[in-house]
Amino acid sequence: MSKMVTKSGLGIVLSRLKGFDKPKVRVEQYEVDAEIAADVLWQAKLIGDIGDMEKVSVDLGCGTGLLGIGALVLGAKKVYFVESDSSALDRAKANWKKVESEHKTGGKAVFLCQDIREFSESEEKIDVVIENPPFGTKVRHSDRIFLEKAVKLAPVVYSFHKSSTKKFIEGFCRDNDFMITHVWDFNFPIKASQKFHKRKIHRIEVSCFRLERKN
Repeated sequence: MSKMVTKSGLGIVLSRLKGFDKPKVRVEQYEVDAEIAADVLWQAKLIGDIGDMEKVSVDLGCGTGLLGIGALVLGAKKVYFVESDSSALDRAKANWKKVESEHKTGGKAVFLCQDIREFSESEEKIDVVIENPPFGTKVRHSDRIFLEKAVKLAPVVYSFHKSSTKKFIEGFCRDNDFMITHVWDFNFPIKASQKFHKRKIHRIEVSCFRLERKN
């Protein structure tokens, strides 16, 4: 399917996936918008970070699997889906089963129910990490935990963060011998999922940062 799918087609596939039944506020279980995910993943394909059945990816804190499934649709060789919430991981498995049954994809999905800090690299090379980590507004430094793990796993990382934290990302890269190569800015929609949410959709400024290890 990766040879035939378009960016808009990818967005349609991702928009049909099921989200969280009961999202947990403390760990900031907010879905990435399907069109935003498709935009970033398409850029990753154009750059050469996923696709052509050669690249192995890790979706850290995969939630319901949207980013990792998108990578598989675009031709990733293998994606590790790492998630500590078993109910979210079950939803990711169901979403992948649906996509796999409806579209011809040759990639392999590996689902692991564990804390991201417990995930250890397999013997094969990990090419890229894609992640939508907690923004760190509920549990301080939770975003850093994801970044620290990501840069240990792969030479290229795609990570979503509040746009206002760009200086933190820049400092983190300097300290870990990485550099920011691309930044995509979005007016990120967060759908009402809790009783205290007053608006159906709340939008915040979010950026996806592409980080690359310096060699």
